[in-house]
Amino acid sequence: MTKKEKLNLLYETHIYCITAEEYSLGRSNIKVVKEMLEAGIKVIQYREKKKKGLYRYQEAKEIRKMTKDYGAILIIDDYVDLALLVEADGVHLGHEDYPVSEVRKLVGEEMIIGGSTHWPHQMLEMINSGVDYIGAGPIFETHTKEDVIPPVGLEYLDFALKNSTVPVVAIGGIKEHNLREVIRRGAKCACLVTEIVGAPDIKAKIKRLMEIWKEETKT
Repeated sequence: MTKKEKLNLLYETHIYCITAEEYSLGRSNIKVVKEMLEAGIKVIQYREKKKKGLYRYQEAKEIRKMTKDYGAILIIDDYVDLALLVEADGVHLGHEDYPVSEVRKLVGEEMIIGGSTHWPHQMLEMINSGVDYIGAGPIFETHTKEDVIPPVGLEYLDFALKNSTVPVVAIGGIKEHNLREVIRRGAKCACLVTEIVGAPDIKAKIKRLMEIWKEETKT
């Protein structure tokens, strides 16, 4: 797939999945990702900050193979070296991570670079630096990340959707009960973390989320 084709997958199922083993009800990242892929998810971000490098590599390598088998893409959170080692499709950077322009020199033009943004000026800076998509949030209150900031609200999502020249992924505290609000603002892709990885039946949860999207966007 070309980079453009890979980015189009953001809008194929509308749901961007991220690993979060500590919220996965005792299930491994491998098992959770397998269920995500079997449910039709096309974008997986591997986010793992607490394991040693070797274990991250082994796990990401296996997930890379799985995503290829299912025609999905793999984004690695933060670790540019890991993304290169496992030949991932992309890397996702926070605003305090390495400069996008320097990362681009390492990964080349074909690797996707995503960037987390919380405020308008930050979004514009990220886009100008060359990211291929942005994460906008946290939209609602979330405790998934240890260094999380207060919610930026739907107003920031409105700004991002109106002004971004790259795809926008809504993220942060999004659950089944408030997903419709995000869709109605015009979002074409949303990331739900604990709502999916913490679901007793991941496939059933994803199916329901996809049904909500269809209900809200049918003409």
